[in-house]
Amino acid sequence: MKREIVIVTAAYGNSVVKDLGGQAELLSVIAAAKADGVEIRRELFSPQELDTLPALAEKIQHHGLFAVYSVPFPLFLSGGELTGGELNPDAPQYFEEARILNARTIKFSLGEFEPGQDLTPLKVVLASSPVKLVVENDQTPECGILSRINAFMFAAESLHLPLSMTFDMANWLWVGQDPAIAAERLARHVGYVHVKAAEKRAGKWHAVALDNSDGSWEPLLKMLPQDVPRGIEFPLEGDDLTAVTRHYVDVLRG
Repeated sequence: MKREIVIVTAAYGNSVVKDLGGQAELLSVIAAAKADGVEIRRELFSPQELDTLPALAEKIQHHGLFAVYSVPFPLFLSGGELTGGELNPDAPQYFEEARILNARTIKFSLGEFEPGQDLTPLKVVLASSPVKLVVENDQTPECGILSRINAFMFAAESLHLPLSMTFDMANWLWVGQDPAIAAERLARHVGYVHVKAAEKRAGKWHAVALDNSDGSWEPLLKMLPQDVPRGIEFPLEGDDLTAVTRHYVDVLRG
């Protein structure tokens, strides 16, 4: 079975996406690079583009790609000290946008999930949507940490909720945690991998292309499921975007 490679449109840089005329203009590059899917980022849409999701869905299908829909919002919001976390009230809207886009999956960050909270509202949303949910570890020190992610995945598994995890390989560094320890604990829950390398500059972490990294991404990737899609989220830069994209598609498919 061929390993599926997804290109995250944000990997080209927000300014490049804007200069090209939007995410739809990258589809030909992604398809020519022999990728399998595209991760569409909601935060890169103009308000007008949100009204053209059916047309974008057709273009994605025309290029022979599948879609992942990434929304820049947490799945759970703070509900206060007494009630704990609560499902983002706009989640049904985002799931509907993903359905219109004909996305295979929708990706949220976890947000402020609290162990023991009622997951019935989430179960209802999942039961009403054909789009699968993947929940990502983000770069926030309160929510993107192993203990919170692990607690949520355990609760979801206990309720047999149809969801999995997006394991962002480098985001653990932003929250001061060991990616390898996270991989050991969470690998069985992972349904999508955000491949990313990072290096520290002037005390801050920055995403870097794999060829410019220390190579630690490679053993970490081997710790994760080998049969789930791999999303390229590190910078894709150069005069020939198709060539650089194809290079990394080949690297990650091999």
